Amino acid sequence: MGLVCLLALVGCSGLSGTGDKGYISGTGVPTEVAPADRGEPVDLTGTDLEGGDVDLADLRGGPVVVNVWASWCPPCITEQPDLNEAAAALGDDVQFIGLNIRDASQDDAAAYVRDLEVPYASVYSPDGAALLPFAGTLTPRSIPSTVVLDAEGRVAASVNGRIPTTQTLVSLVEAVLDE
Repeated sequence: MGLVCLLALVGCSGLSGTGDKGYISGTGVPTEVAPADRGEPVDLTGTDLEGGDVDLADLRGGPVVVNVWASWCPPCITEQPDLNEAAAALGDDVQFIGLNIRDASQDDAAAYVRDLEVPYASVYSPDGAALLPFAGTLTPRSIPSTVVLDAEGRVAASVNGRIPTTQTLVSLVEAVLDE
């Protein structure tokens, strides 16, 4: 009976399994957080793939899009052109930063950035520790995921899973710009 209940619960979740791939594909449904309901600013520091320092606090003052990816993740590869288009469409009013997690090799991550022409820096976090400041919004196994931070660095919106379209992300960010 317990197994039947467990299977029923799993079947009702919004997550899709990927077998032994080590990640769970989210549904890609955006979640927006009203300004009054946003928590504390997200504090994250790290080193990008080129050895530079990254501090989300330095990017405050406008929206920041944070995308979580791994070079071995098929949905990440599929969504990267949409992220590139959104970054171009939103221009200098919005900062983008990637969080490369669970890649065993920095070379693999750098090849992804080069091959997919990623126009923004990515923090390299092979152990996934860069996700800790996003606890409650992101899970350690939700790859890809995207978070929109407001001008104060608070979570304003998130998408667990691949962003559905470029316009979806642009609309989420524009809503934050219009606040």
